[in-house]
Amino acid sequence: MTASVEVVANRPAKKRTAWTALDAHSKKTSKLHLRDLFAEDPARGERMATEAVGLYLDYSKNRITRKTLKLLFELAREAGLQARIDAMFNGEKINVTEKRAVLHVALRAPKAVSILVDGQDIVPEVHAVLDRMADFCERVRSGAWVGHTGKRIRNVVNIGIGGSDLGPVMAFEALKHYSERSMSFRFVSNVDATDFAEAVRDLDPAETLFIISSKTFTTLETMTNANSARSWSLSGLGGDQKAVARHFVAVSTNAAEVTKFGIDTANMFGFWDWVGGRYSMDSAIGLSTMIAVGGENFRSMLDGFHQMDEHFRTAPYESNLPVLMGLLALWNNDFLGADTVAVLPYEQYMNRFPAYLQQLTMESNGKHVSIEGNRVSRQTGPIYWGEPGTNGQHSFYQLIHQGTRMIPCDFIAFAKPLNPLGRHHDMLLANVFAQTEALAFGKTPEQVKAEGTPDWLVPHRVFEGNRPSNTILAERLTPESLGKLVALYEHSVFTQGVLWNIDSFDQWGVELGKVLAQRIIPELENKTEPTLDHDSSTSNLIRRYRKLRDGA
Repeated sequence: MTASVEVVANRPAKKRTAWTALDAHSKKTSKLHLRDLFAEDPARGERMATEAVGLYLDYSKNRITRKTLKLLFELAREAGLQARIDAMFNGEKINVTEKRAVLHVALRAPKAVSILVDGQDIVPEVHAVLDRMADFCERVRSGAWVGHTGKRIRNVVNIGIGGSDLGPVMAFEALKHYSERSMSFRFVSNVDATDFAEAVRDLDPAETLFIISSKTFTTLETMTNANSARSWSLSGLGGDQKAVARHFVAVSTNAAEVTKFGIDTANMFGFWDWVGGRYSMDSAIGLSTMIAVGGENFRSMLDGFHQMDEHFRTAPYESNLPVLMGLLALWNNDFLGADTVAVLPYEQYMNRFPAYLQQLTMESNGKHVSIEGNRVSRQTGPIYWGEPGTNGQHSFYQLIHQGTRMIPCDFIAFAKPLNPLGRHHDMLLANVFAQTEALAFGKTPEQVKAEGTPDWLVPHRVFEGNRPSNTILAERLTPESLGKLVALYEHSVFTQGVLWNIDSFDQWGVELGKVLAQRIIPELENKTEPTLDHDSSTSNLIRRYRKLRDGA
């Protein structure tokens, strides 16, 4: 590890003077209300907003003052944020527990850029894979690639889990407007057989291509589903093993296992250890996305990613969108006590965006120890969740407006609709602006009374307001703008991780349950009653399951 990373890692959060200053400041400003902040500064809405690479961020409805921002920027400087940004872009091994570089930014770097890992320029490798992907996708989309019986491929099923599923399915849904509508796209991730059965129930094996996405080609859920897909496909194609090579491709680095499965390694698309699963949707993991929207649109998405990367790398903190988002998230989490963040895209195509962000944010920053292995002294990793508007307004917004918890919200909207239809879009955007206004300013008892409300009903109709929100506006949902939005949140997550002094790029927390499951599987599959050595609850549940399953 380089000196720059070591210096930052040796400055734990609890020893940073800016934390102490922010603690004191948060106590002094705890009674401030957004009504007063806007009354004192009529231009606040214009002043606390910034625009970059086609995204407009209004953060004025956060419970902050100019001093709050000044102290947050000081915290970022004290934490060595710019040094960590530079270390990531320079290919240094900032994933300290796995001793790996973190270079999802290389996946969208232009050909002219040079990024070194262990002295080797990786950008040419990235573009070589992209070129192979584009060639394959064009053959599938044009009908040049045919199945075992000579029929054209009309169905694509992506089989993966975690980042190998959440990114592709989110991107497909978000970019469906740009997709090839003569083809269908399905996504299978859950080891629950229902997920696979429902995905293929109306498909013709002769017209179906499976993409198996697993770096090691040993992931339990993915390979269980892959083997079921193989059996399903062969059953519908007369059992000829040669059919596998025409109906399966792999996104993997394990050539031996891919060959063993029956896939031609010429149709294996690789990626690298310096790409984390939740940061991989713009790698070969996005093969299904590229087939759906075409190579040109996929590269446009990569360009959107890259534009945000460069903005994050070079812009001053005061106008840096990911830095501002990260600092505000940390302020709400660590100083205002917010446990969650609601992400509310007012765009139906982005219905899977909150689910995608759940892995990106919580798998990255759900950590309880610092880079040095010490217990953290601050809350990390708020819970991200959400639904597209206006559906959520008739669901959980009641709690956001009048509940006892403060829930910061990110509203995402687009000025121009992809499907213009009468008054729909103006009504949709009116709800965005109305919700942020209502959350910020609420309705006082006096206002409620002035409407003629009976005294006994007044408390029920009061909105306290002072609920923070960000509003992100873009012109239109395009592949390019989607790339910008994903990169915005990627770098916001990174910013928060640096300030908490944690490793945002490992995920040891997913390991223990998987290890224990491998122990329990044979205990469930044994024909005879197994000898169990678990706690009394787990052992009893295993026995109960076996009894119910076997009908004894």
